[in-house]
Amino acid sequence: MITEQTKAGAAALEADPLNDRVRAVWTSGDFGRIAAGFETGAAAFIARLELEPDERVLDVACGTGNLALPAARVGALVTGVDIAPNLIAQAKANALDEELSISFDVGNGEQLPYESESFDTVVTMFGAMFAARPEKAAGELLRVTRPGGRIAMANWTLTGFIGEMFKITAAYVPPPAGVPSPIQWGNEDIVRERLGPGTKALALTRRTISFEYPVDPAGTVNLFRLWYGPTLRAFAALDEQGKEGLRRDLEKHWSDYNRATDGTTRVESEFLEVVAVVKG
Repeated sequence: MITEQTKAGAAALEADPLNDRVRAVWTSGDFGRIAAGFETGAAAFIARLELEPDERVLDVACGTGNLALPAARVGALVTGVDIAPNLIAQAKANALDEELSISFDVGNGEQLPYESESFDTVVTMFGAMFAARPEKAAGELLRVTRPGGRIAMANWTLTGFIGEMFKITAAYVPPPAGVPSPIQWGNEDIVRERLGPGTKALALTRRTISFEYPVDPAGTVNLFRLWYGPTLRAFAALDEQGKEGLRRDLEKHWSDYNRATDGTTRVESEFLEVVAVVKG
């Protein structure tokens, strides 16, 4: 399904400063440590799709395989693609550990290295929403999905826990100028604008997903500070006073939302679940 033309296009994007920035964010730290905290919710997202054996599934911005692995477990023919080579390496290792046959490729959501109409279902959880050019990402999701096939997205909302966490961080480290906020993908009207013209049905449902970590909120903030690319890079951009302020505000945020009472962390965050059927 990967053509020479798409390979050439993908290579050309290597020098794109916006894509270089996205790649730098997600190659920072170790996202696998963060993804482990919501893998149960990721599996539930896949279960709701009721995938069929041999259904051709593409996981865009697949990370370490939170969607690709449960999709493969039910017999789907799964491909995963991510802009970060280190995450692809982890995803391959995770699939090998479970003896699952999944094809993983390095590539970015603005120019997917696959032929048009190659997949029955295209999924992305908190992934494609971070593409620097959302209109291109939306066009690619539509392009690689067959007529009558589905696009399923999980996108953080502005008013949810993670949306609020991003706002706290942005107060210390403003986002880059000229790049639309990823949180726009959690707005129903914007999703309709981006995907609606290419779809014949569009279901938008607000749901929650649980983050669970075996440490207290302060330990969880430290986990994100060390291993979650956006948070790691935000701290790296600050002086000592700024780092202390951001740490304090994030610890309060996680503590305020924490529902665990045993010294661990369990936080619910709202996301927008998008299920679109592509026009024939």
